[in-house]
Amino acid sequence: MGKNDRKPTPRQQDAEARLEVFAVDAAGDVVEVEAVEVVEVVEDDATDVLAADADGEVALEVSEMVETVEVDEPVEEPEAGESVEAEAVEVDGTVESIEVDETDEPEAGGSIEIDKVDVIETIEIDEREDPAVPSDEREAGGEAEPGEASERGEQARWRMPAETEPQERIWMAFPRGGAYLGDTAEELDEARNAWCEVAHQILRFEPVTMVVDPHDLGVARRYLSSQVELVTAPLDDAWMRDIGPSFVLDGRGRLGAATWRFNGWGAQDWAEWGSDSVIGALVAARAGATRVVSDLVNEGGGIQVDGLGTVLLTETVQLDPNRNPGRTREDVEAELGRTLGGTNPIWLERGLYRDAQRFGTRGHVDIVATIPSPGRLLVHTQADAGHPDHEITRGILETLRASRTPDGEEWDIVELHAPRVLRDEDDFIDYSYINHLVVNGGVIAGTFGDPNDEQALDILAAAYEGREVVSLDARPLFERGGGIHCITLQQPLATAG
Repeated sequence: MGKNDRKPTPRQQDAEARLEVFAVDAAGDVVEVEAVEVVEVVEDDATDVLAADADGEVALEVSEMVETVEVDEPVEEPEAGESVEAEAVEVDGTVESIEVDETDEPEAGGSIEIDKVDVIETIEIDEREDPAVPSDEREAGGEAEPGEASERGEQARWRMPAETEPQERIWMAFPRGGAYLGDTAEELDEARNAWCEVAHQILRFEPVTMVVDPHDLGVARRYLSSQVELVTAPLDDAWMRDIGPSFVLDGRGRLGAATWRFNGWGAQDWAEWGSDSVIGALVAARAGATRVVSDLVNEGGGIQVDGLGTVLLTETVQLDPNRNPGRTREDVEAELGRTLGGTNPIWLERGLYRDAQRFGTRGHVDIVATIPSPGRLLVHTQADAGHPDHEITRGILETLRASRTPDGEEWDIVELHAPRVLRDEDDFIDYSYINHLVVNGGVIAGTFGDPNDEQALDILAAAYEGREVVSLDARPLFERGGGIHCITLQQPLATAG
């Protein structure tokens, strides 16, 4: 990855030249694309060009070479901080560009506006993809026969590690100006401080990489420690758990990344996702991971795993008709088996009450239950019978008590009672201690200024014995629709290249 102090050197280019870029199409195949009307030239470094079609199926990135374009007269590469515009044309009917700017949702056939800033990085695009799925089968959602060897002569069986396994770093996204995370300057400042406090606490344990919209790079530097690595890409939102990939490892310990389709938590009318829909591919490329391409609409907050085959999920997310119309349980389970190594799916009927309302995710499991160690579950419960989650969490407990571990044993279930506060000015709340982040040697946990905070921190310390539990006020996050786990994404430590 690049360094923040790397800057391009402006220079003149000949008129008779063209830009060569590469795109990853919907099947995950790398294709060459010709772009026009671009003023963008580098030698040793390269800025990033991202594009997707209207469904978010294509990520476009500049190849590592001297890049120029056809022009009528010589042009000069912009200085750091200036903007360039790129327009990609359709190639063989498979690649269309979209417009990505500060305000408009992308449309197919438009242009890409990129801020050329002083965080300049090159993504080396190659054809590394899930070798267990040939490209013709992958496009149709198929998978290889058991035991089929990859092109590299090895069997690829992907496994999503438990969050307690060693990590390389944590990925986050910086709250974008103009997003709904803050209607006023004061509210946006509160949101950015909340995100950055989480990042700074994580730095005590491991590195943090923050994806920042190019327009917000200068502002992000004022909020963030210089130890946080910055990567620029257009953003709609800042919930990295949901817009990023799900990292996996193969049998040799090589890094992969399951890249889901993202459609704004089921195409919700308040959501924008044109830029966010390609963040999974971007993060995978930055991390040097082999992409495990999936056509399942899914978010990282909609699953919890134990690294041994268990996957917790909810019917209201993966079977949501606005996410995956026509998909069955069996379809989803097969895809999670292929991409994550899921062999023990546990379906919950739904998530919490507030999460099912207009600005919720319709049932993410990462505020409901988690797996701190093999055979043990931490489960959110609501003791107050006046709260709708009282009955909901009783039903969840019944489902989990009837389920089994990958070894066929009963789970050791530990209840984590919700904070005593029941409502905010709008409705019943879903404050949850379950939505914490495990890091190397630590746990970043949310508190709520509530009498139950201390008990919850004690339970977490016992569940993650030997790790330091660090707490911070999670109310500014939950007021915007999520928690610490929702804004973070762990990249496991790969033991092989």
